Amino acid sequence: VERAGKNPGSSHVAGKGDEEKKMVENPQDILVLVNKEYNLPADYVPPDLVQPDIPFSFSEDLPKKKMRQETARALEDLIRQAAADGIELVGVSGYRSYQHQEAIFTARARERGEEVANRTSARPGQSEHQTGLAMDVSCRSVGYGLIEEFGSTEEGIWLAEHAPEFGFIIRYPKGKEHLTGYSYEPWHIRYVGVEAAREIADRGLILEEYLAGKQPQNDKLVLDSGEGLAGEE
Repeated sequence: VERAGKNPGSSHVAGKGDEEKKMVENPQDILVLVNKEYNLPADYVPPDLVQPDIPFSFSEDLPKKKMRQETARALEDLIRQAAADGIELVGVSGYRSYQHQEAIFTARARERGEEVANRTSARPGQSEHQTGLAMDVSCRSVGYGLIEEFGSTEEGIWLAEHAPEFGFIIRYPKGKEHLTGYSYEPWHIRYVGVEAAREIADRGLILEEYLAGKQPQNDKLVLDSGEGLAGEE
């Protein structure tokens, strides 16, 4: 995803053997854009991380159970409504530190090579999990896995339809891979607030497109429709 003009709340930093990256300066903004171009500082930790009162796919007390407070409350409401509708959803992975993401990417690169790692895992600073605004969710019928088939399950279909009511979007939807830079991830939900989530869903947008439409005409984000990078964010 390439952009023209300066994105508010970012500053330029040198890329690591890549094109220039932009450092996010407003990481606590609910609408913060984090992707392969806009990166989070290595030392950023959300100040209000809490553990939502929802079922998880694991019992250990790990940081990935946490999210930012507003997001956690919204997720509790979503999971509660899903249960009322006969849908069982569980949390799999929420907050992830820069250092944890670095370890994940390094391990993937060691196992499968850096080229594959670039397509299947976010580099440190480029993962929405570090914002505390994202949660990977799953269900029993797919073994609580983070797999594309989840999107075709009753649970995945319910999630895609109802997530915006609670302020969440499917961040990496099918058909937008060339813009998001990631493969279809029906399990990855991102909190943006109800108003933005509903507009994004109703108009079939991704976050980049939504934010581009909110900028002044002479400072809009320009989305490249070239080949995208498939991968697990």
